[in-house]
Amino acid sequence: MGESRSTKKETIKVCHSLLQSPQFFSLLVQMDADLAAQLQTAGCPCGGVLHRANYPRKPRACPREVRAEFETRLSFCCNRCRKRATSKSVRFMGRRVYVALAVVVLPQRRTTLSASAVQLCEALEVPARTLARWRHWWLRIFCTTTLWQAQCARFMPTVQTGDLPSSLIERFTGAAHAAMGGLLAFLAPLSVTT
Repeated sequence: MGESRSTKKETIKVCHSLLQSPQFFSLLVQMDADLAAQLQTAGCPCGGVLHRANYPRKPRACPREVRAEFETRLSFCCNRCRKRATSKSVRFMGRRVYVALAVVVLPQRRTTLSASAVQLCEALEVPARTLARWRHWWLRIFCTTTLWQAQCARFMPTVQTGDLPSSLIERFTGAAHAAMGGLLAFLAPLSVTT
């Protein structure tokens, strides 16, 4: 049991290190480009063609080396009905100003956060109040989303909802960048309003 707990803490620690990895953020940019290309290829439900109509973002908790690539949210506008179509995203979680990776890996229980993770929160200027709001979202609101209601049964054994997001992070295994990329892709439907 102790070995399992240390492995879990190590997984969370590795995930925190991704917040400082420009290579991982570049991977997220490519994943978003792929999601946008799929949406554009599908076209508008009215039969119109989707043209690029990105909108600006002011991302927080993003490495300086890739910040310019995170200052735009990929979006489209139909040439016929003029409706906007925004693709799913692994970089952003809805309208939050912090990048999705921060919303996933930072709101751990204080007992789970290492001293380096606390320092990372301070370096990224994520206020304790924001972390508390994210923890509330994970523990109270996430479990009521359509995504979670439809997908929670696919995790066996079940994810401990009282320990979200840590318990969900642990379910995505493999190399850190692949596991976190998979988790962010799983959460991508939450990045758009349906």
